[in-house]
Amino acid sequence: MSDAKAAEFQRHRTYLTGVAYRMLGTITDAEDAVQEAYLRFARQDAAPRDVRAWLTTTVARICLDELGSARARRETYVGPWLPEPVVGAPPGLDPADRVTLDESVSLAMLVVLESLSPAERTAFILREVLGLPYREVAQIVGRAEAACRQLVTRARSHVERHAPRFDVDRGQHADAVRAFRTACSRGSVGELLRVLDPDVVLHSDGGGRVPGVARRPVVGAPNVARLLVALAARHGVNPRVSPVNGSPGLVIEDGGNVVGVMGFAVADGRITEIDFVLNPEKLGGARPRGSGSEAP
Repeated sequence: MSDAKAAEFQRHRTYLTGVAYRMLGTITDAEDAVQEAYLRFARQDAAPRDVRAWLTTTVARICLDELGSARARRETYVGPWLPEPVVGAPPGLDPADRVTLDESVSLAMLVVLESLSPAERTAFILREVLGLPYREVAQIVGRAEAACRQLVTRARSHVERHAPRFDVDRGQHADAVRAFRTACSRGSVGELLRVLDPDVVLHSDGGGRVPGVARRPVVGAPNVARLLVALAARHGVNPRVSPVNGSPGLVIEDGGNVVGVMGFAVADGRITEIDFVLNPEKLGGARPRGSGSEAP
């Protein structure tokens, strides 16, 4: 591949990784998909007329193929499956890129997208997040335009029913997370109840490798508050606020290693969903204190 052609691909790498991450839910798989697209791009005798569109189509098709096998693997997963969290701004997901900033990259939304079929998820992301015309969506998914419209309609309806309520106000989100952190550090159930929505849901992903992790969602502010206070008292951890999938979240460290990451959905100043990733296989991309990921 010529230097000019390689440089052209690099201009789109961040964007493509953001697209693949939405579809697959892990940075490792997303980077693998982008690398495969790079190899296919290198084999082209001449650069496509619209390089970004060609690469988007290629990455989407690679991800669609991968989603089928990933879905089968996750059916045998121990406990709730959560996406791999993105802490700070590691290479490949740059907050300066628009496609990494919208709500579809939040842990809570990725959990909802995980419950869609591979075709629904792909069509929804291509149409609703990237804004591709149905003609292009149909070519990528391999179905008629009318069928793709139905896929998107079903996916949109599912997302609207199951996505947690959230605020777009980053300040309110950050205030709620800081209040949550303080309440946990103090071991105060009362303070937690004031920051948790009455119908809050906590998902914990230990992948069967972390003892004491709830293998079913915990629902309701009193249940969530008591569980979190007990965990904080038992482990004596002091989480720090850091960007998690583009919004303020919490990173928990022990002995210089990241052992847990929390993402939050916040509405009306209260936390409506907590996604708590503890599976060590999903924390490799989370950086410890001092690595530049701490939020200001």
